[in-house]
Amino acid sequence: MTVCFLAISFLAAGCAHRRYTTQAPAPAPAAQQAPYSPPSSGAQIPAPAQPGIAPPVAPGGYVEEGVASWYGAPFDGRRTSDGEIYDMHQMTAAHRTLPFGSIVQVTNLTNGRQADVRITDRGPFVANRIIDLSYAAAEALGIVGPGTAPVRLQVVSGPNPSLGFFGVQVGAFEVEQNAERLRAGLSARYSPIAIVPYDSPSGVFYRVRVGRVSTEAAARELAGELRASERLTTFVVRLDN
Repeated sequence: MTVCFLAISFLAAGCAHRRYTTQAPAPAPAAQQAPYSPPSSGAQIPAPAQPGIAPPVAPGGYVEEGVASWYGAPFDGRRTSDGEIYDMHQMTAAHRTLPFGSIVQVTNLTNGRQADVRITDRGPFVANRIIDLSYAAAEALGIVGPGTAPVRLQVVSGPNPSLGFFGVQVGAFEVEQNAERLRAGLSARYSPIAIVPYDSPSGVFYRVRVGRVSTEAAARELAGELRASERLTTFVVRLDN
């Protein structure tokens, strides 16, 4: 995790208050999606579609290229962002915007190896990386030794990745007062702004997230504005709850 805090000069004069938000739809009365549990063999298969949720994304409908990394101990045995316990020997991964339960085919572009992983966690919060693989997935792809590799991601099945709400993470701090200071400085120009605690193996961090928009494209536009006008390091994230 990269923890960064940049000094920001806030010029209030002539700056209009921007509210990056959308109205959340009323919850449908239909049944909720049941949590997905992999079989004991460790094989990864898509969870079946449920009534009242978005239809699965068509194979090949989401493709992304970038750098993959991996994480094992000391995260092994800790709770992931979707609420389950991380087992570094299962074929799972962390991604910043894909829905939990998405099955993603990962191709190592340096050696052609492929593996399917299930998204259970959020990250990586490091510039220029797009996915954090479990140890098992990294081993299958030949990434454990080098630590990182260029990869292609293709969603095989799961919830539609275009549906949901998105925001922009602009900082993560060990000291809660620093997160509050950043939120206060941005609040004259942006809303909503949330501080989300994260219990990491090295202690609690306080993540500052700006905006609540209904498309990833709108979140990327907001991220670009925050980088340009506020000189912040930004990560577009899915707002899960």
